Amino acid sequence: MQLEKLVAYHKALADPTRIRMLILLSEGELNGQSLAKRLSVTPATITHHASKLRAASLIRERRDKNTIYFSLDDYFIRSSGTATAELIYRRAAEVDTAEVEPSVLEQRAKTKAAVLKSFFTADGRLKSIPVQLKKKLIVLEEMIKQLEAGRKYEEKEINDFIKTFHDDFATLRREFIMHQYMFRENEIYELNPSELWERWETLK
Repeated sequence: MQLEKLVAYHKALADPTRIRMLILLSEGELNGQSLAKRLSVTPATITHHASKLRAASLIRERRDKNTIYFSLDDYFIRSSGTATAELIYRRAAEVDTAEVEPSVLEQRAKTKAAVLKSFFTADGRLKSIPVQLKKKLIVLEEMIKQLEAGRKYEEKEINDFIKTFHDDFATLRREFIMHQYMFRENEIYELNPSELWERWETLK
């Protein structure tokens, strides 16, 4: 799951009223008036918090005439919690490079060199976006290493950077986010620590 989605998930949970709303909704669908009464807040307060929860995909809404009913998005709540734990512990489950046999490291180096030679031209342009995940990650990693750690990039800057490699900047920009190479918030992009990057070395 994308890091920015996990961040939005936890931001949405970082409020006592929203947590209480979710607990009440775990019992079943409720409308705004019922939630306001049970939580001793105004309907406007429920509307405000519901918009935050909906934006983070924690709840669903349905309208019946002039009444809006809320219910939990069970799948997203459960999957986000699991995805957070998996992200935190993922690195601990991977084999440390120092413990990898030299022959394995040599084979990885050969694999990477072969992929880069196949997909990049002599002047550094990307011939095509690999379909196979392992090859795609090798290509993305090679590109992303040319960005500056700690620097915040506007979307146009990322688009221009990608276009020096390939014209399909929208797809490649999305791939950077999907595979945890970059984090995006309010249209500002920043490199994640390399420990968060999806690792091609762990794929067969």
